[in-house]
Amino acid sequence: MKILLSLIAAALLLVTSGSARAGQTFDAVKKRGAVVCGVHTGLGGFGAPDQKGNWAGLDVDVCRAVAAAMFGDSEKVKYVPLSAQQRLTALQSGEIDMLSRNTTWTLTREAANGLLFTATNFFDGQGFLVAKKLGVKAATELNGATVCVQTGTTTELNLSDFARANKLDIKPVTIENFEEAASAFVAGRCDAMTSDKSQLAAIRANQTPNPDDYVILPELISKEPLSTAVRQGDDQWFNLVKWSFYAMVEAEERGVTSANVDAMTKSPDPNIQRLLGASGDMGKGLGVDNKWAYVIIKQVGNYGESFERNVGKASKLKLERGLNALWNKGGLMYAMPIR
Repeated sequence: MKILLSLIAAALLLVTSGSARAGQTFDAVKKRGAVVCGVHTGLGGFGAPDQKGNWAGLDVDVCRAVAAAMFGDSEKVKYVPLSAQQRLTALQSGEIDMLSRNTTWTLTREAANGLLFTATNFFDGQGFLVAKKLGVKAATELNGATVCVQTGTTTELNLSDFARANKLDIKPVTIENFEEAASAFVAGRCDAMTSDKSQLAAIRANQTPNPDDYVILPELISKEPLSTAVRQGDDQWFNLVKWSFYAMVEAEERGVTSANVDAMTKSPDPNIQRLLGASGDMGKGLGVDNKWAYVIIKQVGNYGESFERNVGKASKLKLERGLNALWNKGGLMYAMPIR
């Protein structure tokens, strides 16, 4: 009897581990022929359609990278614009395959919501945007100020914590929609706007009448690791999304760009050979072609290329690399070894 029970337990273990390995989401995406990716409703530099309706941004590039890895075509993505209130529910319910929408990685969002964050694609922090004419030089000078903030976000909670910790009488003006909150600030309904500094830079660049009339205060009042998320329960899909992003970072570390990737396939460096599929069998474990990373770099670019065109000095946001510089250049951006 004990032997029989042991055999049954072993069989159940094989079935459950095998089903997780097979990947319900992975298989569904592959069968569908496109990745359904949840993105922002319109945040310049991170996720927004251009005048022709083509989606672009740092978060969008992660969606494109996953499609490139799986299908060999970065355009095989269906974008679903989601508000802050909709985004987690949409992922939990299966409406989207992955969420790439400037979402902060927190314990509660993973443990209580059944999600897994794959990798941080932008290290951010919450700050304050004010008009220069207000004469405020530091966030601790906002006592008595009204502050526009999007409700239902970690931003709202952080603002409350900051005010209480610094004994400031800050009056939140809570607005459900991000674009409406930004418009309210620009219209003068609030003394300040609080959000991730990347979002504040987008507001200043894209929504104010004269960006030079506004300043982002120097303080960061929170840690905001903005990350891509998937549902728990599909290790294969989790791995593909995670490693698709790491391939972009690894490519920057190795000096591989969209322009030189073909020449770099002949590099004698074994790390580059593995990355580009010139040697080894890295794609097999992910369930994709061995050239998966090559296609990502060719069609989407490395992380540095994505950063510069979307949010860096070549963009309207003109953000410094800062914490998002590579780990060997003073930043936190670090790819796990592809070997």
